[in-house]
Amino acid sequence: MSLSIIESCVNCYACEPLCPSDAIFKGEEIFLIDAKKCTECDGDFADPQCASICPIEGAILDAAGEAINAPGSLTGIPPLKLAEAMAEIQAR
Repeated sequence: MSLSIIESCVNCYACEPLCPSDAIFKGEEIFLIDAKKCTECDGDFADPQCASICPIEGAILDAAGEAINAPGSLTGIPPLKLAEAMAEIQAR
């Protein structure tokens, strides 16, 4: 059981201080999660704190490789609706 951060991380430092297990650290290019320390916040919080603060949708994955903060989770705009709006704006 461990979360992971992928290359879309922008090194904003938001997640690192929130981790109750001190599992997040600055890697050479992006922040990383120490799988041996990560508890997915189980027992501390209802939701993983790193994913709840991460401003980059899809940057934090669960153990199955699924995005915890999936596209649309921060904006509240479903990806299909966003694509439609962007297409409409570009058509103007």
